[in-house]
Amino acid sequence: MMTTTNKVKVGIIGSGNIGTDLMIKVLRNAKHLEMGAMVGIDPASDGLARATRMGVPTTAEGIDGLVAMPGFKDIRIVFDATSAGAHAKHNAVLQEHGVQVIDLTPAAIGPYVIPSINLDEKLDATNINMVTCGGQATIPMVAAVSQVAKVHYAEIIASISSKSAGPGTRANIDEFTETTSKAIQVLGGATRGKAIIILNPAEPPLIMRDTVFTLSEPGDQDAIRTSIEKMAAKVQSYVPGYRLKQEVQFELFDESRPLNVPGLGKLTGLKTSVFLEVEGAAHYLPAYAGNLDIMTSAALACAERLAETRMAGQAV
Repeated sequence: MMTTTNKVKVGIIGSGNIGTDLMIKVLRNAKHLEMGAMVGIDPASDGLARATRMGVPTTAEGIDGLVAMPGFKDIRIVFDATSAGAHAKHNAVLQEHGVQVIDLTPAAIGPYVIPSINLDEKLDATNINMVTCGGQATIPMVAAVSQVAKVHYAEIIASISSKSAGPGTRANIDEFTETTSKAIQVLGGATRGKAIIILNPAEPPLIMRDTVFTLSEPGDQDAIRTSIEKMAAKVQSYVPGYRLKQEVQFELFDESRPLNVPGLGKLTGLKTSVFLEVEGAAHYLPAYAGNLDIMTSAALACAERLAETRMAGQAV
């Protein structure tokens, strides 16, 4: 049975792969969080069954069931791991009750947050959006280049195993590309961003791979490489399976051979290529599902920081 502690109680809406993995991370790894509820809409889901076995209060009645739970008044943070369409209703209900929301869908109602870039700036937001799996993996690299040289254009390609893309991921493909592209500009600092996702059907399933291309003003290549390596280490601090797959590559485009960037025209500058791999921690999902693991790991890092701040404030 669960015990009462001085930790901040959290709820998770969505008893699918992402929500279940996040629940296990909270139970195993969280320092400042305690599970208060696991919410689903399918009474037969494995996530709800696991939650029950692990002593977590559950409901299969969705957001209405959560609000009706006896312990709801004690829940201060709720993760939404459902869909962009459902999140609007969930957020509206939770805001009425003063609950802080961490959105793992591409709904982007609240500000984009990537822990390695801007978490501490958004601690007061009532709803924070975790962008997308591809965004969490790649935008830190764009931001790292932007710290050294102005980025005109950034393009990311997220390649994930088809097996790791469940119904929610597939339903949100359009939102994925739109949200990630915008976040490349807002958080990455690029003038224009483009996001591409590839669902790879290969067997055995492949680990998540990400490629990042930026075209920036000519900058110190050693400084850019160092900035990228430092940023990768920051992401790795909360996503242990995150790593640079090979050395950062550079190519200079001058007036004799400019690049034609759609929407921006012909540009010159330095092309930086970054190649990443994200291996999952295999708490609930297979190790190849790094795309899901990076979302739950980033969301956990955000909630831990929010809870730590809340607890410190109460102690003053």
